[in-house]
Amino acid sequence: MPYLILGLVLFLGVHSVRIVADGWRTQMRARLGEGAWKGLYSVASVVGLVLVVWGYGLARQQPVVLWNPPVGMRHAASLLTLIAFVLLAAAYVPRNVFKARLHHPMVLSVKVWALAHLISNGNLADVVLFGAFLLWAVLDFRAARQRDRAQNSVYAPATAAGTGIAVVVGTAAWAGFAFWAHVWLIGVAPLGR
Repeated sequence: MPYLILGLVLFLGVHSVRIVADGWRTQMRARLGEGAWKGLYSVASVVGLVLVVWGYGLARQQPVVLWNPPVGMRHAASLLTLIAFVLLAAAYVPRNVFKARLHHPMVLSVKVWALAHLISNGNLADVVLFGAFLLWAVLDFRAARQRDRAQNSVYAPATAAGTGIAVVVGTAAWAGFAFWAHVWLIGVAPLGR
């Protein structure tokens, strides 16, 4: 569990600089230069992510069960992760209704993904991992919306084509992950093959 926690502190800490110290972030980017800042940010993110993956894998070997979620929570998690994948796709597809109305679909995707995994997993490592990501996403979304208001940000209006593409791409990515990649990467079949 220590490697998981260290990884979360590093990975989410790097991704929280804009939430808690936006002025410092701006000063450091100016002082170091854009390339150096992005390089340090990327290295810290990758190290943190590696520690999260490794630490979570180690923690899963000796699980501490807090509760046994009802089977129905797996079904709810499948639906929520479908929504999370559509929101993730919406972050990259221009002029879709999710981005136009919600403004930050990627952060909302992390929220929904983390919630889905919290309700369907009852081990301590799951609560630590997904709880940390959920808390981070809540705080990041709030900070992003505050920045939008302060800067009077305007988002492009949605089109049916943009929305349709986001839904199709997100659904296809969800299906690929749910039916194949989750088992391959995580070792768990979320749809119980």
